[in-house]
Amino acid sequence: MDTANLSREETAARSASVTVHRIRVELDLTGAPERARSGFPTTTTLEFSATTPETWVDFIGLSVDRVVVNGEEQGVDWDGARIRVRGLVAENSVRIEGVGAYSRSGEGMHRFHDPADDRTYLYTQYEPADSRRVMACFEQPDMKAEYVFVVDAPAGWEILSNQAPASIDEGVGVRRVEFAPTLPISSYITSVAAGPYTRVEGEWGRADQRIELGVFTRRSLAEHLEADEVLEITRQGLDFFTDAFAYPYPWGKYDQIFVPEYNLGAMENPGLVTFTESYLSRGAATEAQRAARANTILHEMAHMWFGDLVTMKWWDDLWLKESFADYMGAHASAAATRFHDAWVTFAARRKAWAYQQDQLPTTHPIVADISDLEAAKLNFDGITYAKGASVLKQLVAFVGDEAFFEGARRYFSANAFGNTTLDDFLVQLSAVSGRDMTEWSRAWLQTSGLSTLELERDADGAAVLVQHDPRPHRLRIGLYDRVDGRLVRRDQIALDVTEERTALAVPDAELVLLNDDDLTYAKARLDERSLATVEEALSSIDDPLARALVWSSLWNATRDGELAATRYTSIARRHAPDESNIGLLVGVIANAAFAIHHYVAEGQRAEEQRLWAETSWAALSAAEAGSDAQLSWARSLAAASAFDDVHHREVRALLDGHAPDGLTVDPDLRWQLLTALAATAHVGLEEIEAESARDDTGTGRTAARRARASRPEAAVRQAAWNAAWNDDTLSNDHLDAEIAGFRAGGRRDLVESFDDEYFARIADAWRTRSIELAQRLVVGLFPATSTLDPVDAWLDAHGDAPAALRRIVIEQRDHLARDLRVRAAQ
Repeated sequence: MDTANLSREETAARSASVTVHRIRVELDLTGAPERARSGFPTTTTLEFSATTPETWVDFIGLSVDRVVVNGEEQGVDWDGARIRVRGLVAENSVRIEGVGAYSRSGEGMHRFHDPADDRTYLYTQYEPADSRRVMACFEQPDMKAEYVFVVDAPAGWEILSNQAPASIDEGVGVRRVEFAPTLPISSYITSVAAGPYTRVEGEWGRADQRIELGVFTRRSLAEHLEADEVLEITRQGLDFFTDAFAYPYPWGKYDQIFVPEYNLGAMENPGLVTFTESYLSRGAATEAQRAARANTILHEMAHMWFGDLVTMKWWDDLWLKESFADYMGAHASAAATRFHDAWVTFAARRKAWAYQQDQLPTTHPIVADISDLEAAKLNFDGITYAKGASVLKQLVAFVGDEAFFEGARRYFSANAFGNTTLDDFLVQLSAVSGRDMTEWSRAWLQTSGLSTLELERDADGAAVLVQHDPRPHRLRIGLYDRVDGRLVRRDQIALDVTEERTALAVPDAELVLLNDDDLTYAKARLDERSLATVEEALSSIDDPLARALVWSSLWNATRDGELAATRYTSIARRHAPDESNIGLLVGVIANAAFAIHHYVAEGQRAEEQRLWAETSWAALSAAEAGSDAQLSWARSLAAASAFDDVHHREVRALLDGHAPDGLTVDPDLRWQLLTALAATAHVGLEEIEAESARDDTGTGRTAARRARASRPEAAVRQAAWNAAWNDDTLSNDHLDAEIAGFRAGGRRDLVESFDDEYFARIADAWRTRSIELAQRLVVGLFPATSTLDPVDAWLDAHGDAPAALRRIVIEQRDHLARDLRVRAAQ
């Protein structure tokens, strides 16, 4: 039995018999700069009530050295994941001493040695269940406690946690910080960071409340921090949520730290929010990148209420925090910051993630059935985030903004510092809206799948709105016609639909846009006349949200094999260069490239790749100097040039300093361009090593690893394969680099010989690697075979494989099946 994989039933039994009060965690991180030192001393004292004579405490580390229960030393009974503690009475104090392991996978206490200046940085990442890699704890969300952290680290380091320091002791070469007690929180949102981070300070105030703000990053990235903008968005968010939720921010301070080799976008640790360094650009950045960062800042801030203040009882109700935070990230961006078009990007890109996830055989209701931690880890997906947020947008269309926010206010007031389930939220929403929300919940939260909407007309022109997989929708239908060379909306029809077929009066129009304004969650098809119209005039639609919905409809039809992939790429080549919304442009560029590599028939692919490379170069050449479009098309050229080298001379010229006026060829773009040349054999190892010496940073070393592995040589791809599977010293980012290099350029001829070995290896990798790294291997190296036979054979032979592993393989099989099915339909 894998005792690390906690189940819903056993954790429910534990929280029924154990009530935790206070936890004190003492960490000795003074040895972190020593590369040879693999672990750190950790001591935890847990104070709790119990109605059972024994229980277990969770810990995964290098050793458990001592267990003391109510002053009596016990023999260590630890199976690598659970420490048995016996002799419990009504009130207990348990002290556990051990050694935790420094992580390279981004799970637990991650350690990073910065090659730019040889400084060492630490940070923690736990969700859903990796705080037990740092401290002994009750690793489940419904066992909240007051935490006190005491951290020893090298002198001169910043030492951070959820709360502000209560005391600081400076010793010889050592700094000890004891932090103030937290309010009751779950173990997975506790946090520690330590290292010589750069600090930028600020403040936010409202009435008699004053919140100290801090923004942190590694010293070698300090010049790229853009702290002023981060602080501005933070203040705007605190203004917005304080008013919207009518519950003051409860966590004391508000620190935000950008950290290396991070597995997520960000994490909502109260008082110390962590972000990936990918949100910091080492040169040029588009407005879409800054909008994405602002959205994430606000998403995490929403969690201070949805998730931190009120937390789901178990991971079944993960949506109670993630769906709300995803919705609030877009809503607050549009309402409180300069990024007023946040719902445009949401419609085109965030919902695309949900639509894709909801069509997999492993899709699930928003309120999911999560039996254990491995299942929880995989449910941070497009359903829990993007579909949930989309459904909340539909909910707001039903009940209105005020009822929705008043329901949230009552929810916080009734459940502050507690744990909840779906019913707790529905009770509050029903009370304020005057509606019984049971049927809405059943239709939207407790079922899986999505509706498809299309308009049919009979010979006389009478219209019927057809809904496949029907649900209740509140939506609008937009009627657009060409006026003075622009495609503009001349009328709009609002309606509620519940049935499979709904007759309605729809006047004739050049473009009929179902789900205009994007109120509901559904795939909306274009009729033939509308399709012909947008083929000619898509870029003449002034409203960016309407364009987003058209692009979304085209993409969904392409993925479903109803629109020829070459027709989609033709529309993209014609209209993407004129797309003025940078968020939409970035999405269309990505989708066009994906369609070419996955959906275009084999015999047409080479021509399509060349046409896309030509389009990217032409659009780059024509773009306004210094514009976001110019930078986006330069990145597109780099990506396309890894598959077709028609512009390798121009790519080389960009590297040699001959760039169009206004284009910043920063280190990251240089690596994209150089890797494209490496993948097509236009540069070799010597040029890669020269670039690596020029950019000897953490990001540069990762990029160099990818470029080396991208060279189109059998021995090079073999080496990348071996490193990915066998080199346990690779960090999460370095593993990704080896995988990306192995797959570079879509060269099946160089990698298809590894297909059988992949299926022979994945079960052992799942057993021996952390779930984070195992998932990267299973997904990243899944072979693009020409039939489903190999994956079907593995699934048939491994019915007893862990459910989480089978889920990933089944999803990859479905992606491959779609590729093959759509190609065959071309």
